[in-house]
Amino acid sequence: MIDPAILTDSVEDEVEEQLFTSLRAKAWSDFFGQEGVKESLLIAIHAAKSRNEPLDHILLYGPPGLGKTTLSHLIAQELGSNVRVTSGTALSRVGDLAAILTNLQPGDVLFIDEIHRLPKAIEETLYPAMEDYGLDIVIG
Repeated sequence: MIDPAILTDSVEDEVEEQLFTSLRAKAWSDFFGQEGVKESLLIAIHAAKSRNEPLDHILLYGPPGLGKTTLSHLIAQELGSNVRVTSGTALSRVGDLAAILTNLQPGDVLFIDEIHRLPKAIEETLYPAMEDYGLDIVIG
């Protein structure tokens, strides 16, 4: 028998996600505050686009609810690319990270929420992937 509390939690989580998605800024002009940060990001984005190069890696740091996820979506939108959102707690094996990285297209944005919770083995795989834009996989 299915526990009704599980269904209620699931429905509440879904409603909460839909609410946050509907409230999330859809344009830079809708993102209030942090004018200096927005200006710096837009300069970096436009410079990368004009050089036809990928945007340098960006670390968005701060307490929950200040717009880090929203900024990642706005960055991807400005680049004309997709954003892939995951969580540090969701990446428990190197294979989890490899699956995400191998499905990214050039220019895509990968946003790892709670990145400080990544297991050390995943961190050690992520660093060279970020530096070299590639992934070394040892089989066998």
